[in-house]
Amino acid sequence: MANRSMTAGEWGLLIALSLLWGGSFLFNGILVRELPTLTIVTARVGLAALALWTVVRLAGHAVPRSREVWLAFLGMGVLNNIIPFSLIVWGQTHIASGLASILNATTPLFAVIAAHLLTTDEKMTGGRLVGVLVGFLGVALMIGPSVLSDLGANLLAQLAVLGGAVSYSIAGIFGRRFRRLGLPPLLPAAGQVTASAVLMLPVALVVDRPWTLAMPSAQTWMALFGLAFLATALAYVIFFRILATAGATNLMLVTFLIPVSAILGALVLGEVLAPKHFAGMVLIAVGLAAIDGRLLRMVMEKRRPLGSDAGG
Repeated sequence: MANRSMTAGEWGLLIALSLLWGGSFLFNGILVRELPTLTIVTARVGLAALALWTVVRLAGHAVPRSREVWLAFLGMGVLNNIIPFSLIVWGQTHIASGLASILNATTPLFAVIAAHLLTTDEKMTGGRLVGVLVGFLGVALMIGPSVLSDLGANLLAQLAVLGGAVSYSIAGIFGRRFRRLGLPPLLPAAGQVTASAVLMLPVALVVDRPWTLAMPSAQTWMALFGLAFLATALAYVIFFRILATAGATNLMLVTFLIPVSAILGALVLGEVLAPKHFAGMVLIAVGLAAIDGRLLRMVMEKRRPLGSDAGG
């Protein structure tokens, strides 16, 4: 399953997921203007949990009681929500949402490495190794000489977003266990954001003291609801649906589509991306194409002489 091609329906879900998650960078770009990082993350997972458990109840699913299941929810919540959400939101307080979305597109690159180290059925191949090297060259091009000369907040913010991509890649592999547990997609989606909210709430209350903050603007409230209900609750239902049917490797291709939000962020938030950022995005796209292998197979099939498959 991990290496099979996806159906048209699964590609449709993947595109929908990329649009929802691409919007999260736009929402974050609005929210960081008025709210601190931990408050944003806690509100995001808390509101998403409320929405998802409402849907679970309406769908008639039983709440899991197994300790194994809730430990899996906890692990997924940490890897797929708490760590990446916090790192990416903090990173977006220093860098543009478009650049953050491009850096996040490195998730499949890290996923190839993580899969090689942590699984038995998704080992590194020559094509995937080339893809990883080209993709990381794109990252290096975007960050530029600041890696060596600038240790300020901008570099740390870019590294934070890359750290979020690493966490996402490990989460994709960790989440394969939910198929073995036989859970419908709604339950892992609700369980992981619930575990995240329980862990994040006391931390946000102590660190951010949100009751002392000024009342957010209407635009901020709209962005928060969009982030929680669309880019989190709905997105995770689709996420676990794809994971259950198409596998973790195919699922990670979603970040190949997300950098379109770089343009969205630049247009809506008035951000400007440098030419090196677009050049880096092209290299990441080439690397991802090499990792996926579909483009190369299509080219080879078109170049194959007619009748070469006949008679043998």
